[in-house]
Amino acid sequence: MKYEWRKSEKELYLPKAKPEKVSIPAFKFISISGEGNPNSSEFSDCISVLYSLSYAIKMTLKKVGDPPKGYQDYTVYPLEGDWDINAAAKAKFDGTINKDDLVFTIMIRQPNFVEDSFYEEMLAVTKKKKPQPLLENARFETIEEGPCLQMLHVGSYDNEAESFATMEAYAKEAGLERLSKTHREIYLTDFRKVPVEKLKTVLRFKVKSDA
Repeated sequence: MKYEWRKSEKELYLPKAKPEKVSIPAFKFISISGEGNPNSSEFSDCISVLYSLSYAIKMTLKKVGDPPKGYQDYTVYPLEGDWDINAAAKAKFDGTINKDDLVFTIMIRQPNFVEDSFYEEMLAVTKKKKPQPLLENARFETIEEGPCLQMLHVGSYDNEAESFATMEAYAKEAGLERLSKTHREIYLTDFRKVPVEKLKTVLRFKVKSDA
């Protein structure tokens, strides 16, 4: 049977539209970092790199005669992104964000049975089949977020501040401290195909208890 993250990991990827505390364990990701406006062509190219590698891994594993231990077919995980602003913007921050000042690491999670050596093989194959300079910047890494607060945001990315305000108010009442202004976004819908008002994004930031 195909592994479906939407069905098997609802607590991580399908939260309600209200804040909740979760603990995120270590997962494997293909990631790529950059800076600047997410509406740029370079940002789109970064996304393409992640999907090219992720599907190369998925489709090759379906065909190999001796798949890795624990393998089962799976649905590719959703695109995720960690977002911050650059140092210059932080020094003069006035409460508004210029998208050109954004710093990001975007990523797609990989199943635990994918090993570094297989990723390197698929990277080499992708470089030959779909040459792209940004492939040189891709990384295969393990990331552990730990204790976090998250909620589902429905609507435009430009209105996320409203959901973050709700999350921060909840954190204060619950005796939780937000560790930094860096945050994670998980994109459950494709902005190229879904009307802005129906976009669904998981918002998440790291917390610790005040106690």
